[in-house]
Amino acid sequence: MFNLSRINQFWRLPVRHDNWRQDKQGSPLVEVEDSISLRVLVLALVITGIVATDIAGETQFSLWAIPVSFMGAIWSYRSRRDRNTAVKFCIAIGMLVALGAFFARLIGELNDTRLGLAELLIQLQILHSFDTPRRKDLGYSIVIGLILLGVAATLSQTLAFAPVLLLFLAIALPTLVQDYRSRLGLEKLNFKKPKVKEKKWSSLLPFYVLLFTIIVALGLAIFAVMPRFPGYQLRTFPVSSNIAVKSEFTGRNIINPGYVRQGNSKSQGGNTNGKGQGDTGEPGTVDNNFYYGFNSQMNQNLRGVMKPKVVMRVRSQAQGFWRVLAFDQYTGKGWKISRNDDVVTMRRSPWASQILLNSPLITGKTQEVVQTYTVVSDLPNLIPALTYPKEIYFPTSIIAVDRENGLRSPVELSEGLTYTVVSEVPYRDRAALGKAGTQYPQQIQKHYLQIPPEIAQKVRQRTEEILANYNRERVARSFKTLDSPYEQALYLAQYLKQNYSTPENPLDLPYLSDKEDLVEAFLFKYKGGYPDHFSTALTVMLRSIGIPARLVAGFNPGEFNPFTGMYVVRNTDAYAMTEVYFPKYGWFAFDPIPNHPLIPPSVEDVETFSVLRQFWQWVAGWLPLPIRNWLDYVFSTIFSGIFKAIAWFLALFTQGWLGVLTGLILSTTTAFFCWLGWEQWREWLNRRWLKKLSPMESLYQQMLQWTAKKGLGKHPAQTPLEYARVAYEQHSSANAEVIDEICQAYVSWRYGGYTPDLQQLREKWQKFKTATNARE
Repeated sequence: MFNLSRINQFWRLPVRHDNWRQDKQGSPLVEVEDSISLRVLVLALVITGIVATDIAGETQFSLWAIPVSFMGAIWSYRSRRDRNTAVKFCIAIGMLVALGAFFARLIGELNDTRLGLAELLIQLQILHSFDTPRRKDLGYSIVIGLILLGVAATLSQTLAFAPVLLLFLAIALPTLVQDYRSRLGLEKLNFKKPKVKEKKWSSLLPFYVLLFTIIVALGLAIFAVMPRFPGYQLRTFPVSSNIAVKSEFTGRNIINPGYVRQGNSKSQGGNTNGKGQGDTGEPGTVDNNFYYGFNSQMNQNLRGVMKPKVVMRVRSQAQGFWRVLAFDQYTGKGWKISRNDDVVTMRRSPWASQILLNSPLITGKTQEVVQTYTVVSDLPNLIPALTYPKEIYFPTSIIAVDRENGLRSPVELSEGLTYTVVSEVPYRDRAALGKAGTQYPQQIQKHYLQIPPEIAQKVRQRTEEILANYNRERVARSFKTLDSPYEQALYLAQYLKQNYSTPENPLDLPYLSDKEDLVEAFLFKYKGGYPDHFSTALTVMLRSIGIPARLVAGFNPGEFNPFTGMYVVRNTDAYAMTEVYFPKYGWFAFDPIPNHPLIPPSVEDVETFSVLRQFWQWVAGWLPLPIRNWLDYVFSTIFSGIFKAIAWFLALFTQGWLGVLTGLILSTTTAFFCWLGWEQWREWLNRRWLKKLSPMESLYQQMLQWTAKKGLGKHPAQTPLEYARVAYEQHSSANAEVIDEICQAYVSWRYGGYTPDLQQLREKWQKFKTATNARE
């Protein structure tokens, strides 16, 4: 039979001095950690953090850090009871050297010090690993592993980080349990039933799996519903290390590796090339990797398709069209930038990466949007950004801005380059834009109403005919009138989507002859064309009726990854669409391409839960259409009902004193019943939870809850035995002995595999509660 008094005597025996190290000069005793399993688990956590940093930051710290960590762990265990004075001096010197090297590297990495800090932390941990005799020292290593994982999380842009994160969690759970057992001193106990103990450990595996699953599910749920607020509190943004510009930069040349001068692959021009990107719009084929529109001119007499590949990853507060450049002059077979040489160069301070840009004065509500771009595959020296950039954090000391508000770099955007743009993006207010005037500035009329005279009258007649047909149908069906340039642009874009088509095989569209015009062939001969041809046709049609427009090229938002929070952009996401000018409000885009949204994505009034919405869109893409429509209906009904109830409640406070009084009474009553229901719910959950526990665990938890209600609860950091010792200071000796006996029995049952006398313990506990309640 289990003898509780003998176990109590055992727990109160003094600890063996073999587990303590005493300084030879008479310093206090230092407890050493003998648990090999705890040390192995801590080492695994640190190694996982180092590997995570390597994966996320694309570094090679593991090649030297992991072997040295093993050496440090072995050395530290073998010399855990030695003074190690010489080792401590060497560690201190090494840490000072590492700190000096970090500050030396910091000069060249002022804008993004994450990798530098991670390397410093790894170096300090390796030095620290050579002297970790105590459990507290191992705790420092656990924290360092966790910090390295956090650094890796900020650097990660792909799901390659996810398996390491899950591995870290899987190792952390048994590490925490082992650390707790070590704190209780259970690693030093030598019970007479080792088989029971081994069985206990093996039975914990299903519990670990369940706990691991719950934590992962809960973490994903919190990540999905966590609100994303638009403002950045810090103004230091990710940007690559400084890139020196060797030659004088004028900003007049565009470097597109896929379209270079014929016979000169090193040219920085872009006016002609061997793939049909010449001034005359001769036939040719598109490059497999680079978009043909990222150049000073755009030949739309090219045929073919690109091979998809990822070119950049974007982290942005709002999705949008990653704008690259715009064209103002239509050539008949494409576009060109007529003022390509009219650029303004902008320089920054040598000690900062911030370049302030000149933002145009526009009327209307705007929102600041921060975007960070990481180039994955080489791109031209054109800098993608959301519309109306006002600040850019770029690794070169100079950039250029053209007359179409496009940003140009002195170097090509090479793989691994990172930069950040802050844009002041205007909201798209349809009512306000519909009321915009038609008094256009002289410069706008000069550059954005140009049409080749050979097609001007024919295109205008076709455009007016489309609008006239709508007006006749409007009278018959009471449609909204097209009385503004905004509504006309919107309708023409929709008309092209619905009445013109793209070829099923991209190679089926014939080349344009020397005398053919692209827009004329699109509208009257082929009744369609390539996707970019739709945007060209819309731009010219709007110009024909006196609405200023231009062609803009860039990337669509790309594929959003809900787990990394980044947009994955491919070369095939590049396309062109139409920008229309509205006096005082600026330029707004319209997308006439079939299967594209009519209005490109941009900022919205409410984006706090944008990740949740995008996560749902990602999940819904895998569901059958009927199920997705039904779920959309259910969720929309629920949320609309909630919003209507909130609106009705808030409206009460606008209906005078009676409405205010009604609202206060209603809110107070609702709060009371919510509180009452919450308390009942918690009580029911607690009873249900206690019933599921084993008898000894249930009795122990009831004891803790009862003492907590009396204001004498157990601190989360206390072990059961520590709490039992404190009970003698807060209760009478008789009552403290009952608490002590329950705690002793609980520890012996949980960690020693012994069966306590539950009947006797319950009787003592009931007498304890009865006596205490009688005194009160």
